[in-house]
Amino acid sequence: MKPITLAGAVVSASAGVAAVAVPTSDYEHRIPTSYESAVLGRRILALTPLGTISTVFPQDTHANDDDASRAENRPAGLGGMPYGLMEYIADCEDDDLGNPTILAITVGTTFKNIVAGSNVSLSVQWTPPHPPAKRIKNKTRRGWLSYLGLSTPHHADADADADSGPDASHHDPTPYSAANLPRFALLGHLAPIPGGDDRQDAVGARVASCYLKSHPDARYWLPGSRVHESHFMRLVVEQVYWVGGFGDRAFIGWIPVEEWYVQTVSRKEWEDVRLPGEKKGWKEWSASEDL
Repeated sequence: MKPITLAGAVVSASAGVAAVAVPTSDYEHRIPTSYESAVLGRRILALTPLGTISTVFPQDTHANDDDASRAENRPAGLGGMPYGLMEYIADCEDDDLGNPTILAITVGTTFKNIVAGSNVSLSVQWTPPHPPAKRIKNKTRRGWLSYLGLSTPHHADADADADSGPDASHHDPTPYSAANLPRFALLGHLAPIPGGDDRQDAVGARVASCYLKSHPDARYWLPGSRVHESHFMRLVVEQVYWVGGFGDRAFIGWIPVEEWYVQTVSRKEWEDVRLPGEKKGWKEWSASEDL
């Protein structure tokens, strides 16, 4: 059978992602629509340089029976096991369709799995550049993270005004509630970007320039490098699963893929919205309409 090359690999996705909404407020808020959530997701994609690509190992035939397995000293019995690691991502195509740009390194296990036929999903989460000026208020004298075993011991009175300012959260291991921030998973297939590997080509030069703005260190392994074989590819989005935060104020569920693409969401729309923590002085418990 003719082997699949990475530059020609097109792998469809069929796996899903589950999430649980946790109502945490006594107040009712208008839940954003899936379309409004798609606008936010497109902004997150434009501003976020890292994501987790998940694949599965190919089914085992015989242990260490191929070059990849021998080179990695890969254990037997991994067939069908999920595998997810951080990868560099960018939003570099001028068609503005919302298909993430990925520099696929052929030696990487993620991309070996894709060549072998794995499904593909990309998970992206929003990380605010500024801590909130006002934290989610604790309802008891005990730190709310301590119930999860995540906070360090501190005086009980420290929780009395936990939402009074950024310094009040010094005992928390993170300066914000990650569960209250938006994240999403894109399911689809990888496809080569025509002309993307040729930096003498207008498309390849533009993609490389855009990608290096987010990842300057990647200049060492761009296509044509002597360090690694690599290819610029796009993740063609086929499904979108969204968790906007807590379920009493955020949309959680599948976003129709047509809402993700430029036919519905315009560049102006996602450039005009703001995400939690993009500006200083934000309140952690704010609903989207308050940002």
